[in-house]
Amino acid sequence: MFEEAQYFAPVATGEDGSVVVQLATSHPGFADSAYRERRNAIAALALKHVPGRAVPEVEYTEEEHRVWTLVARELAVKHQKYAVREYLRGCERLALPADRIPQLQEVGDLLEPLTGFRYLPAAGLVPLREFYGVLADGLFHSTQYIRHHSVPFYTPEPDVVHEVIGHANALASDRFARLYRLAGGAARRVETDEALEFVSKVFWFTLEFGVMAEDGVDKAYGAGILSSYGEIEEFRGMDILPLDLTVMGTTTYDITKYQDVLFRAESLDHLEDVVGSFWATCDDDTVARMVADGARARSSV
Repeated sequence: MFEEAQYFAPVATGEDGSVVVQLATSHPGFADSAYRERRNAIAALALKHVPGRAVPEVEYTEEEHRVWTLVARELAVKHQKYAVREYLRGCERLALPADRIPQLQEVGDLLEPLTGFRYLPAAGLVPLREFYGVLADGLFHSTQYIRHHSVPFYTPEPDVVHEVIGHANALASDRFARLYRLAGGAARRVETDEALEFVSKVFWFTLEFGVMAEDGVDKAYGAGILSSYGEIEEFRGMDILPLDLTVMGTTTYDITKYQDVLFRAESLDHLEDVVGSFWATCDDDTVARMVADGARARSSV
Protein backbone atom coordinates (compact mmCIF):
# COMPACT_ATOMS: atom_id res chain seq x y z
CA MET A 1 0.00 0.00 0.00
CA PHE A 2 1.43 3.33 -1.04
CA GLU A 3 1.23 5.94 1.71
CA GLU A 4 1.34 9.70 1.36
CA ALA A 5 4.47 11.14 2.89
CA GLN A 6 6.27 7.79 2.82
CA TYR A 7 9.41 9.91 2.42
CA PHE A 8 9.02 11.41 5.90
CA ALA A 9 11.49 10.34 8.57
CA PRO A 10 9.61 8.00 10.97
CA VAL A 11 8.59 9.48 14.30
CA ALA A 12 8.66 7.29 17.40
CA THR A 13 7.24 8.03 20.84
CA GLY A 14 8.88 6.32 23.82
CA GLU A 15 7.16 5.01 26.92
CA ASP A 16 8.45 8.07 28.78
CA GLY A 17 6.75 10.37 26.26
CA SER A 18 9.94 11.29 24.45
CA VAL A 19 9.62 11.92 20.70
CA VAL A 20 12.37 10.89 18.31
CA VAL A 21 12.52 11.62 14.58
CA GLN A 22 14.49 8.78 13.01
CA LEU A 23 16.71 10.36 10.37
CA ALA A 24 18.48 8.17 7.82
CA THR A 25 22.28 8.09 7.93
CA SER A 26 22.28 9.85 4.54
CA HIS A 27 20.23 12.77 5.87
CA PRO A 28 22.21 16.07 5.91
CA GLY A 29 21.33 16.56 9.56
CA PHE A 30 22.04 13.02 10.78
CA ALA A 31 25.36 13.87 12.44
CA ASP A 32 24.18 17.23 13.81
CA SER A 33 22.92 16.61 17.34
CA ALA A 34 21.46 20.12 17.66
CA TYR A 35 19.45 19.71 14.46
CA ARG A 36 18.18 16.32 15.59
CA GLU A 37 17.07 17.78 18.91
CA ARG A 38 15.24 20.53 17.04
CA ARG A 39 13.46 17.99 14.87
CA ASN A 40 12.41 16.01 17.93
CA ALA A 41 11.09 19.11 19.70
CA ILE A 42 9.18 20.34 16.65
CA ALA A 43 7.63 16.91 16.09
CA ALA A 44 6.58 16.80 19.75
CA LEU A 45 4.78 20.11 19.33
CA ALA A 46 2.79 18.76 16.41
CA LEU A 47 1.84 15.61 18.27
CA LYS A 48 0.46 17.70 21.14
CA HIS A 49 -1.80 19.73 18.87
CA VAL A 50 -5.48 19.50 19.66
CA PRO A 51 -7.76 19.78 16.59
CA GLY A 52 -9.74 22.98 16.67
CA ARG A 53 -7.12 24.85 18.67
CA ALA A 54 -4.40 27.16 17.40
CA VAL A 55 -1.38 25.50 15.82
CA PRO A 56 1.51 25.43 18.32
CA GLU A 57 4.18 28.02 17.55
CA VAL A 58 7.74 27.00 16.83
CA GLU A 59 10.43 29.30 18.18
CA TYR A 60 12.60 29.27 15.09
CA THR A 61 16.27 30.12 15.42
CA GLU A 62 18.04 32.89 13.54
CA GLU A 63 19.81 30.24 11.49
CA GLU A 64 16.50 28.66 10.50
CA HIS A 65 15.09 32.04 9.49
CA ARG A 66 18.21 32.65 7.38
CA VAL A 67 17.65 29.40 5.49
CA TRP A 68 14.05 30.39 4.75
CA THR A 69 15.09 33.89 3.65
CA LEU A 70 17.74 32.56 1.28
CA VAL A 71 15.55 29.90 -0.30
CA ALA A 72 12.44 32.11 -0.51
CA ARG A 73 14.40 34.86 -2.25
CA GLU A 74 15.91 32.53 -4.84
CA LEU A 75 12.66 30.69 -5.51
CA ALA A 76 10.77 33.95 -6.01
CA VAL A 77 13.14 34.82 -8.86
CA LYS A 78 12.66 31.43 -10.48
CA HIS A 79 8.89 31.60 -10.11
CA GLN A 80 8.75 34.68 -12.30
CA LYS A 81 10.28 32.63 -15.10
CA TYR A 82 8.85 29.17 -14.59
CA ALA A 83 5.54 29.39 -12.68
CA VAL A 84 2.08 29.68 -14.22
CA ARG A 85 0.28 32.99 -13.82
CA GLU A 86 -2.39 31.53 -11.51
CA TYR A 87 0.29 30.47 -9.01
CA LEU A 88 1.91 33.90 -9.20
CA ARG A 89 -1.46 35.48 -8.47
CA GLY A 90 -1.70 33.25 -5.42
CA CYS A 91 1.72 34.48 -4.30
CA GLU A 92 0.55 38.08 -4.58
CA ARG A 93 -2.68 37.40 -2.71
CA LEU A 94 -1.01 35.49 0.13
CA ALA A 95 2.03 37.75 0.53
CA LEU A 96 4.08 35.38 2.67
CA PRO A 97 6.92 36.95 4.66
CA ALA A 98 10.24 36.61 2.84
CA ASP A 99 12.51 37.39 5.78
CA ARG A 100 11.29 34.80 8.31
CA ILE A 101 9.52 31.47 8.56
CA PRO A 102 5.79 32.08 9.03
CA GLN A 103 3.94 30.11 11.69
CA LEU A 104 1.37 27.64 10.34
CA GLN A 105 -1.34 29.44 12.31
CA GLU A 106 -0.32 32.65 10.56
CA VAL A 107 -0.44 30.96 7.15
CA GLY A 108 -3.94 29.71 7.88
CA ASP A 109 -5.02 33.15 9.06
CA LEU A 110 -3.85 34.56 5.72
CA LEU A 111 -5.42 31.78 3.65
CA GLU A 112 -8.81 31.44 5.28
CA PRO A 113 -10.25 34.78 4.08
CA LEU A 114 -9.04 33.96 0.56
CA THR A 115 -10.04 30.34 -0.03
CA GLY A 116 -11.10 28.95 3.35
CA PHE A 117 -8.01 26.77 3.86
CA ARG A 118 -6.19 26.32 7.13
CA TYR A 119 -3.09 24.34 8.12
CA LEU A 120 -2.70 21.40 10.51
CA PRO A 121 0.71 20.48 11.99
CA ALA A 122 2.20 17.11 11.06
CA ALA A 123 4.98 15.46 13.05
CA GLY A 124 5.77 13.11 10.18
CA LEU A 125 3.90 10.44 8.29
CA VAL A 126 0.21 11.15 7.74
CA PRO A 127 -1.93 8.18 6.59
CA LEU A 128 -2.98 8.53 2.98
CA ARG A 129 -6.73 8.75 3.52
CA GLU A 130 -6.37 11.26 6.33
CA PHE A 131 -3.87 13.42 4.46
CA TYR A 132 -6.08 13.74 1.41
CA GLY A 133 -9.46 13.44 3.09
CA VAL A 134 -9.16 16.62 5.15
CA LEU A 135 -8.51 18.62 1.99
CA ALA A 136 -12.26 18.37 1.41
CA ASP A 137 -12.69 20.36 4.64
CA GLY A 138 -10.19 23.02 3.62
CA LEU A 139 -7.41 21.63 5.83
CA PHE A 140 -3.82 20.85 4.87
CA HIS A 141 -1.38 18.74 6.90
CA SER A 142 2.04 20.40 7.04
CA THR A 143 5.41 19.89 8.62
CA GLN A 144 6.96 22.75 10.61
CA TYR A 145 10.66 21.94 10.47
CA ILE A 146 13.08 23.36 7.92
CA ARG A 147 15.89 21.65 6.02
CA HIS A 148 19.44 21.48 7.36
CA HIS A 149 21.40 24.71 6.99
CA SER A 150 24.37 22.96 5.34
CA VAL A 151 22.35 22.37 2.15
CA PRO A 152 19.74 25.14 2.02
CA PHE A 153 18.70 24.30 -1.54
CA TYR A 154 18.13 20.60 -0.90
CA THR A 155 15.87 18.54 1.33
CA PRO A 156 15.34 14.76 1.26
CA GLU A 157 11.84 15.23 2.67
CA PRO A 158 9.09 17.84 2.51
CA ASP A 159 9.83 20.68 4.94
CA VAL A 160 8.08 23.96 5.68
CA VAL A 161 9.53 25.46 2.48
CA HIS A 162 7.77 22.84 0.39
CA GLU A 163 4.57 22.86 2.43
CA VAL A 164 4.16 26.63 2.52
CA ILE A 165 5.96 28.16 -0.46
CA GLY A 166 4.91 25.26 -2.68
CA HIS A 167 1.39 24.54 -1.47
CA ALA A 168 0.10 27.61 0.38
CA ASN A 169 0.69 29.90 -2.60
CA ALA A 170 -1.35 27.51 -4.73
CA LEU A 171 -4.03 27.27 -2.03
CA ALA A 172 -4.35 31.06 -2.20
CA SER A 173 -5.81 30.61 -5.70
CA ASP A 174 -9.55 29.97 -5.78
CA ARG A 175 -9.19 27.65 -8.76
CA PHE A 176 -6.32 25.58 -7.40
CA ALA A 177 -7.93 25.46 -3.95
CA ARG A 178 -11.07 24.00 -5.52
CA LEU A 179 -8.97 21.24 -7.09
CA TYR A 180 -7.43 20.42 -3.71
CA ARG A 181 -10.91 20.15 -2.21
CA LEU A 182 -12.08 17.91 -5.04
CA ALA A 183 -9.09 15.62 -4.49
CA GLY A 184 -10.05 15.40 -0.83
CA GLY A 185 -13.62 14.54 -1.69
CA ALA A 186 -12.43 11.79 -4.02
CA ALA A 187 -10.16 10.32 -1.35
CA ARG A 188 -13.12 10.13 1.03
CA ARG A 189 -15.50 8.73 -1.57
CA VAL A 190 -13.45 5.79 -2.75
CA GLU A 191 -13.23 2.76 -0.48
CA THR A 192 -10.61 0.40 -1.90
CA ASP A 193 -6.88 0.85 -1.40
CA GLU A 194 -6.41 0.55 -5.14
CA ALA A 195 -8.75 3.45 -5.85
CA LEU A 196 -7.21 5.60 -3.12
CA GLU A 197 -3.73 5.01 -4.51
CA PHE A 198 -4.99 5.93 -7.99
CA VAL A 199 -6.46 9.19 -6.70
CA SER A 200 -3.21 9.99 -4.88
CA LYS A 201 -1.10 9.36 -7.98
CA VAL A 202 -3.24 11.73 -10.02
CA PHE A 203 -2.63 14.32 -7.29
CA TRP A 204 1.11 13.62 -7.42
CA PHE A 205 1.35 14.16 -11.16
CA THR A 206 -0.78 17.30 -11.08
CA LEU A 207 -0.84 19.37 -7.90
CA GLU A 208 2.60 18.13 -6.85
CA PHE A 209 4.43 17.83 -10.17
CA GLY A 210 2.11 19.29 -12.77
CA VAL A 211 3.17 21.18 -15.90
CA MET A 212 0.95 23.49 -17.93
CA ALA A 213 1.28 25.04 -21.37
CA GLU A 214 1.19 28.83 -21.15
CA ASP A 215 2.09 31.30 -23.90
CA GLY A 216 3.58 28.50 -25.96
CA VAL A 217 5.99 27.24 -23.28
CA ASP A 218 5.79 24.77 -20.41
CA LYS A 219 5.28 26.32 -17.00
CA ALA A 220 5.03 24.63 -13.61
CA TYR A 221 2.08 24.67 -11.22
CA GLY A 222 2.96 21.64 -9.07
CA ALA A 223 4.17 22.41 -5.55
CA GLY A 224 6.95 19.86 -5.77
CA ILE A 225 8.54 21.62 -8.72
CA LEU A 226 7.88 25.15 -7.49
CA SER A 227 9.50 24.51 -4.10
CA SER A 228 12.61 22.82 -5.50
CA TYR A 229 15.53 25.09 -6.37
CA GLY A 230 17.05 22.44 -8.62
CA GLU A 231 14.04 20.70 -10.11
CA ILE A 232 12.47 23.94 -11.27
CA GLU A 233 15.46 24.40 -13.59
CA GLU A 234 15.29 20.86 -14.95
CA PHE A 235 11.60 20.00 -15.42
CA ARG A 236 11.36 21.22 -19.03
CA GLY A 237 13.95 18.65 -20.03
CA MET A 238 11.96 15.71 -18.70
CA ASP A 239 9.65 13.39 -20.64
CA ILE A 240 6.45 15.46 -20.65
CA LEU A 241 3.34 13.52 -21.66
CA PRO A 242 -0.21 14.67 -22.44
CA LEU A 243 -2.60 14.77 -19.49
CA ASP A 244 -3.95 11.22 -19.18
CA LEU A 245 -5.79 10.04 -16.07
CA THR A 246 -5.19 6.32 -16.61
CA VAL A 247 -1.48 6.72 -17.25
CA MET A 248 -1.05 9.08 -14.29
CA GLY A 249 -3.01 6.83 -11.96
CA THR A 250 -1.01 3.72 -12.84
CA THR A 251 2.51 5.16 -13.23
CA THR A 252 5.05 4.41 -10.53
CA TYR A 253 7.58 7.04 -9.51
CA ASP A 254 10.75 7.42 -7.48
CA ILE A 255 10.46 10.09 -4.80
CA THR A 256 14.21 10.16 -4.17
CA LYS A 257 15.13 11.81 -7.46
CA TYR A 258 13.86 14.40 -9.93
CA GLN A 259 10.67 13.26 -11.62
CA ASP A 260 11.61 12.17 -15.15
CA VAL A 261 8.02 11.71 -16.35
CA LEU A 262 5.63 14.66 -16.12
CA PHE A 263 2.20 15.42 -17.54
CA ARG A 264 1.11 18.60 -19.31
CA ALA A 265 -2.26 20.28 -19.07
CA GLU A 266 -2.95 22.56 -22.04
CA SER A 267 -4.53 25.20 -19.80
CA LEU A 268 -6.06 25.61 -16.37
CA ASP A 269 -9.47 25.02 -17.96
CA HIS A 270 -8.12 21.75 -19.35
CA LEU A 271 -6.82 20.70 -15.93
CA GLU A 272 -10.16 21.47 -14.31
CA ASP A 273 -12.13 19.68 -17.04
CA VAL A 274 -10.06 16.49 -16.95
CA VAL A 275 -8.68 16.16 -13.42
CA GLY A 276 -11.26 18.23 -11.56
CA SER A 277 -14.14 16.35 -13.18
CA PHE A 278 -12.50 13.02 -12.38
CA TRP A 279 -12.05 13.85 -8.71
CA ALA A 280 -15.59 15.24 -8.52
CA THR A 281 -17.22 12.03 -9.77
CA CYS A 282 -14.87 9.05 -9.43
CA ASP A 283 -15.69 6.00 -7.36
CA ASP A 284 -14.23 2.51 -6.92
CA ASP A 285 -15.88 1.18 -10.06
CA THR A 286 -14.62 4.10 -12.14
CA VAL A 287 -11.05 3.54 -11.01
CA ALA A 288 -11.26 -0.25 -11.44
CA ARG A 289 -12.35 0.20 -15.05
CA MET A 290 -9.56 2.67 -15.73
CA VAL A 291 -6.94 0.38 -14.20
CA ALA A 292 -8.25 -2.55 -16.27
CA ASP A 293 -8.26 -0.45 -19.44
CA GLY A 294 -4.70 0.63 -18.74
CA ALA A 295 -3.58 -2.97 -18.22
CA ARG A 296 -5.19 -4.04 -21.51
CA ALA A 297 -3.56 -1.16 -23.35
CA ARG A 298 -0.11 -2.05 -21.98
CA SER A 299 -0.50 -5.76 -22.81
CA SER A 300 -1.44 -4.97 -26.41
CA VAL A 301 1.73 -2.95 -27.03
